[in-house]
Amino acid sequence: MTMDINDLRGISTALLLIAFIGLCIWAWSSKRKQSFDEAANLPFADEELSQRTTQEEARNG
Repeated sequence: MTMDINDLRGISTALLLIAFIGLCIWAWSSKRKQSFDEAANLPFADEELSQRTTQEEARNG
């Protein structure tokens, strides 16, 4: 039995499909929800700091 290019293409397609399904399961896992929510809110953390700095500068004159 010899393998030709079509066998290799089929195997690589199956491996990539398994990897994609694994990635989807990892991304939608409820264990990851808290860390993903924190990462999603990171851009807004600088906004709060900026508002506090602006308010302090306004108070100080």
